[in-house]
Amino acid sequence: MFETLLQSPELTEEALKQAVAIAQAGNDHAIAAIGAGLSVIGAGIGIGLIGGKAGEAIARQPEATADIKGNAIVLAALVEGATFFAIVVGLLFALK
Repeated sequence: MFETLLQSPELTEEALKQAVAIAQAGNDHAIAAIGAGLSVIGAGIGIGLIGGKAGEAIARQPEATADIKGNAIVLAALVEGATFFAIVVGLLFALK
């Protein structure tokens, strides 16, 4: 198969163009996957920090437990929302 492609310059150029197009499409998908992965890792770190700091705050002021828990849940939801937005943007770039 490759001998046929190498014998004709027109076929070689066409094969090269197709190979470049496939490689570029693969790179777009890989970059989108890396971006989605990084956003999920960032969200995990952020939510972990929120939970850890909320636990420390509750340990320091047990009487403010309800307020601290409420704020921690709202902050975790905001982090998750930003993460979902980043994943959707990555998928839009991958599927364009």
